[in-house]
Amino acid sequence: MGAEPLTTTLPRERATGTATAVAHPNIALIKYWGKSDETLFLPRTDSLSMTLDIFPTTTRVRLAPAAGEDTVVFNGEHATGEPAHRITAFLDLVRERAGSTDRAVVDTVNTVPTGAGLASSASGFAALAVAASAAYGLDGDPRALSRLARRGSGSASRSLFADFAVWHAGTDDLSSYAEPVEASADLDPALVVAVVNAGPKEVSSRTAMRRTMDTSPLYEPWALSSAADLSDMRAALVRGDLAAVGEIAERNALGMHATMLAARPAVRYLSPASLTVLDSVLELRRAGVLAHVTMDAGPNVKVLCRRADADRVAATVRAAAQGGAVHIAGPGPGARLLIEDER
Repeated sequence: MGAEPLTTTLPRERATGTATAVAHPNIALIKYWGKSDETLFLPRTDSLSMTLDIFPTTTRVRLAPAAGEDTVVFNGEHATGEPAHRITAFLDLVRERAGSTDRAVVDTVNTVPTGAGLASSASGFAALAVAASAAYGLDGDPRALSRLARRGSGSASRSLFADFAVWHAGTDDLSSYAEPVEASADLDPALVVAVVNAGPKEVSSRTAMRRTMDTSPLYEPWALSSAADLSDMRAALVRGDLAAVGEIAERNALGMHATMLAARPAVRYLSPASLTVLDSVLELRRAGVLAHVTMDAGPNVKVLCRRADADRVAATVRAAAQGGAVHIAGPGPGARLLIEDER
């Protein structure tokens, strides 16, 4: 499982000015929380994730040399404000590397519920990095693409890769990138995603990270323990120990939320529905089902389990999710360019 090389770029001489890419979100099993450099999007700690096989983002980039500005279309609507600004700023990075001044039309279809802790920016900027690099004719190896995607959204660096990936925090732009992680073929995991609230968050991840790092007395101890969690997680993946993978992911995620609750003022993403789902997972474990939770910066709960138990786990958390949607995911593919027949 995992570790297939990413082959997404086009040689410069084959660039046509138009490219379409697809990428999937990832869920961190060892969390990224807090930046050491907000300009370069350098994380405070290493992280490790599983790319999902659901909620793809498809992005088409077409160069428009005669245009005076970029055009951004998001799910059929022209984007304005901060979402459009983030994409234009990202394209400026691509143009700088490509030695181009051409503006572009970006058309993105995103099936991830946006702003709800489900990594919509990860799939979005991973797809944009691949499509824009190809459209502007950049030569880029997987590491270069991962570093580029990171500048749009930190977690996007991991969505370049299939299955499991580790993002090295690094100390500068060159040393902060993601790469595949080996995992036993016997692992066979599923991730049950319980969407208890698909709406935007009241406190953005960026604001919450800064507040947590600046004010939470629990942040530094968590960051230190996260390094040990990552080492333990990599060993568990290699030996195919899904129970250990789940235990490590759960303690790392709940520890991250504890740092936020200890921030001043507190950041609380956990909702009553979140806690009800967490309680239902405890009941599953008492019944002998291997199931452990992980949560990103939002109220939604993800449950790691055996693929064979996924339907039972989904039924249990659906009953607990108070009407929220429940999805079953497995390890997903890395980002890739689409050929004409696939568009």
